[in-house]
Amino acid sequence: MKRIIVFVILIAAFAIACDDSTHYKISGTITNAEEKYIYLDELKVSSSEAVDSAKIGKNGKFEFDGVVHHPTFFLLKLSEKNFITLLVDSAEQVEVAGDAANFSRDYRVSGSEGSSLVQELNLQLSETKHKLDSIGSLHVMFRTDPNYPELKKKWDKEYSDVVQNQREYSQNFVNAHPFSMANVLALYQKFDNDNFVIQDLQSLKTAASALNTFYPESEHVKALYANTIKLMKDERNAKMQQFIQEQGTNSPDILLPNPDGTELALSSLQGKYVLLQFWASQDRGSRIMNPVLVELYNKYSRKGFEIYQVSLDENRYEWVDAIDKDGLKWTNVGDMKGSTKAVSNYNVQELPYNYLLDKEGVIIAKNAKGPALDKLLKELLD
Repeated sequence: MKRIIVFVILIAAFAIACDDSTHYKISGTITNAEEKYIYLDELKVSSSEAVDSAKIGKNGKFEFDGVVHHPTFFLLKLSEKNFITLLVDSAEQVEVAGDAANFSRDYRVSGSEGSSLVQELNLQLSETKHKLDSIGSLHVMFRTDPNYPELKKKWDKEYSDVVQNQREYSQNFVNAHPFSMANVLALYQKFDNDNFVIQDLQSLKTAASALNTFYPESEHVKALYANTIKLMKDERNAKMQQFIQEQGTNSPDILLPNPDGTELALSSLQGKYVLLQFWASQDRGSRIMNPVLVELYNKYSRKGFEIYQVSLDENRYEWVDAIDKDGLKWTNVGDMKGSTKAVSNYNVQELPYNYLLDKEGVIIAKNAKGPALDKLLKELLD
């Protein structure tokens, strides 16, 4: 019986210990706010949600506690315009001190690394904005001064330097704290409504990937990761459009015979996404690529994907034998003279080589292979 009691006590103690591991505490002292209320809100992606409120004691003391399972952003508020941002992790004992008159601008925080980093970020950006506002005021004050053109050049250079210093600081911050949720704040900070401080997509990709590995359940991380994927897609689409403009808006048509001698035009496949693939049966790289194409064709052909494969072969037997052995079920053409006109029109310099055409026959990618091609087709067809 004693053993059972001891066992039950151990289980209870273990449960309490596990609960403590996610239990945070936020306490502190705020002068000149005695008998007033202080509020704790959780900061969501696009809103905030009330968590708790407390009456500040006559000694300025207050205290909150709760449970979080990953670093969480909170707003500690005296009013809608007088608040600070905290980043609280499980089991942290956060201490905050300040005065009600300037609480949002001047406070001390300890016991929470994330909250200290958030304070550092906000303070740095606040100082930067103050410098930029000061330079802007000079433009207004001296606009009618005879020396204004020269002064403007000087102040424009100073303004640009301040902006660049802030960008470098923020990017260095992200690089120095790759696994801190404070990076979410750093990545979304703005100089104004439309001007993000960090505009480097690589910094965004690095931070999103690292945070998604550690905190995949965080609402903020999910939003950051989704936004990063969208920006990467937008960037790729922009590059595609630039490529199309550089290469010409339409792909030249090709009319060549298949193994049965029937001439088939590339343009006959419009209405589907078409991979125009140049290859040769005796080219080792082409033969290695064929099984990959077979897999992609089986995966996407029912969703509107087709392959138009142009052979550079000069030996019909070798060409047909390779088609049979590699199980190539799509359109295969070649004149057994190297298909030189098609090769010239598409500036093919190596084998294998491909272009991806959209449903109107417009080139949207070139030489995408393996996982990159699979990912592209997935985005287009799924």
